[in-house]
Amino acid sequence: MAKTGTPNPRERYRTQVRAEIKEHAWEQIAAAGTSALSLNAIARQMGLSGPALYRYYANRDELITELIRDAYRSLADTCRAAADANSDGQLPAVAHALRDWALDDPQRYLLIYGTPVPGYHAPDDVTAISDELMTTLLDACASAPPDSPASPLDAHLEDHRQWAGDHPAPTAGLRHALTVWTRLHGVLSLELAGHFSGMGFDPALLFEAELEGLLTNAPR
Repeated sequence: MAKTGTPNPRERYRTQVRAEIKEHAWEQIAAAGTSALSLNAIARQMGLSGPALYRYYANRDELITELIRDAYRSLADTCRAAADANSDGQLPAVAHALRDWALDDPQRYLLIYGTPVPGYHAPDDVTAISDELMTTLLDACASAPPDSPASPLDAHLEDHRQWAGDHPAPTAGLRHALTVWTRLHGVLSLELAGHFSGMGFDPALLFEAELEGLLTNAPR
């Protein structure tokens, strides 16, 4: 008798097919971008009819949500593991984990931080995972607080703290985290989109310089 909670053969087959569909989806995204994602094309590649594939994913948005959810979950877990393993240097550890994760699969990074998919709106559970990432970043920044003077941005952030959830960080800490988030993602996004190609310098050194500046200088 099967153990309680053990997937039956039909459930295992469904899980395998859904995983294969996602593999083909990533191939399409790599070749032509998310806007070109086609469930019918995936069905043809897998030797399935369109209606058969729609039994696994009801529509394109459901498939995109699954891909985004997987990407955010992977990145959130990666950054949290890096922070937990480096209590004395959380911010550098999280920053390097972010870059390594992005370079390992650029399409996965660009899906969640690149150009938004027209007409697509992520469900609340995906937003909750992205909030985990911000919490990890806030914690990492709290471990290396900047010696920063007051900024006009502080009052604005104090009035709009919802982006930081219930995190107790002081406003200067929130500003530091926001600065870290925008500058590191700015360098990564430009690198992965190929904008540094042919410029003759190593993007890794630029990323490291930005990180060093964030660790030693107050945000402006």
